[in-house]
Amino acid sequence: MRRLLFLASAMIFFDVAFFAAIAPLLPEYVDQLGLTKAEAGVLSAAYAAGTLAASLPAGFVASRMGPKRTVIIGLLLLGCASVVFGFAEEILLLDSARFVQGIAGALIWSGALTWLISAAPEENRGSIIGTALGTAVAGALLGPALGAIAGSIGTEIVFSSVLLVMVFLAIGAARLPETAAPEEQDLGEVMATLTSRPVVEAAVFVAVPSVMFGAIEVLVPLRIDSLGGSHGLIAAGFIAGAGLEAMLAPVAGKMSDRVGRRLPYVIGLSICAFAMVAIAMVPSLEEVLAGLILTSLGAGLCFAPALTLISDVAEASNLHQGFAAGLSNMAWASGQVIGGIGGGVVANFTGNAAPSLAISLLLVFTVFYAFRALQPNTDPHAATG
Repeated sequence: MRRLLFLASAMIFFDVAFFAAIAPLLPEYVDQLGLTKAEAGVLSAAYAAGTLAASLPAGFVASRMGPKRTVIIGLLLLGCASVVFGFAEEILLLDSARFVQGIAGALIWSGALTWLISAAPEENRGSIIGTALGTAVAGALLGPALGAIAGSIGTEIVFSSVLLVMVFLAIGAARLPETAAPEEQDLGEVMATLTSRPVVEAAVFVAVPSVMFGAIEVLVPLRIDSLGGSHGLIAAGFIAGAGLEAMLAPVAGKMSDRVGRRLPYVIGLSICAFAMVAIAMVPSLEEVLAGLILTSLGAGLCFAPALTLISDVAEASNLHQGFAAGLSNMAWASGQVIGGIGGGVVANFTGNAAPSLAISLLLVFTVFYAFRALQPNTDPHAATG
């Protein structure tokens, strides 16, 4: 179990790192290619859009082919797409490469989470997912640094090295035994379960904070740049926030095993709502950075319980964990796409404050809904109302 947890965390770590590498590069692409805020939002969200498109198919692949083969395919695809991204000089090719990276990420996440959940004891599920998530979020520590380095020495060198890392991880995955036997579930039953109220609610609880982060990844770098901040400062802000989130995710996972999924989730989401108001209203560079870090504090508390909740309701509904992992990907990616593209489009017409305040209201509404829908216990069969 320890080797599997280490490898699965490493795979997700690097996937998140290459997803997050765009933040310091975004202002440079805007300047070089003459992008609008909306076009910058599309570039930022293209990765998540690929994950969204491939989420349920990736869950299907994990359930039919097994998690090992799923992650190996995803790792190799991510490596190849990253090489293309590194050499691309046109926005359409950059968007397309990011989209394929997102497809690869869906395969990696679905395979890795299925592999972990099938091997983890039920009573430690939140702790295992929180540990993997914390390690994965730490990839966001590396991501902005990679983006800043790529902006200095060239994207070709940095993103070409991704293929070597992915091949190394694929070899490591091939040497581990499969822990979840492939299964065939009737697709009609699967779709009925995926659209049931408990499953949809669990997915919404993942998607809502993802909307916030999708918007932040577009609005905050551009806001920092407009206030005179450098690539390095943008990277430093995201690195500091990711470090905090990485430390808190395992703690939140363990807490959710003990007191239920609701308490850490609503505390985290409440902090995020306050932070989004701060990001919208504060006038200085230092205060924007403080708001960014505060959102990471809230995310560190709410994401692990939300992801574990999807696993809980899947098990209670006899849904294969491959589809549960795919649903987690879809919920995260849909939020990222809505937040990234929607935030960029709205900001293009109204400025940064309006989308930030709108997201804060969404977070507040979700906090109140979570109090009604979630029960303060750890019984997966009573996880949602």
